[in-house]
Amino acid sequence: MEILLQNASMEDCSCIHAMQVASFRALLEKYCDLNTNPGAEPLSRVIERMNQPFTDYYLILKESITIGAIRIIKCANTICRISPIFILPEHQGYGFAQKAMLCVEELYPHVKLWQLDTILQEEKLCHLYEKLGYQRTGKTETIQPGMDIVYYEKHK
Repeated sequence: MEILLQNASMEDCSCIHAMQVASFRALLEKYCDLNTNPGAEPLSRVIERMNQPFTDYYLILKESITIGAIRIIKCANTICRISPIFILPEHQGYGFAQKAMLCVEELYPHVKLWQLDTILQEEKLCHLYEKLGYQRTGKTETIQPGMDIVYYEKHK
């Protein structure tokens, strides 16, 4: 299956927010983390990010159906951060996030350093990023007992 990325606009904020809530619901229920989980964020936070001049949002499409989104934060001329990326639950496990991340890298050929973070205890997420060439930086941050954030980088 082919994945396409489509530039998101302000009109897409409600859709992005609804998908974000649905995509992060399981992690929110598992960790009860209302402070950092994107599934607990209000629509106003998505709108705020969409307005940031250093943020690009893309809708992730499979056969013209929107199945997720990815946000790129342009930190510097050759450094970008992915935060967040998400795929709707019914489309997870098919490699779509991996394909979307590879597409994003093609859209930003000048980027030499990609950064992201995820929950250390979520082995599938860590495996996804490591399979794509991301390496742990050595930095972790404890959010609460049993939930740590691990930081990743990928040098091009």
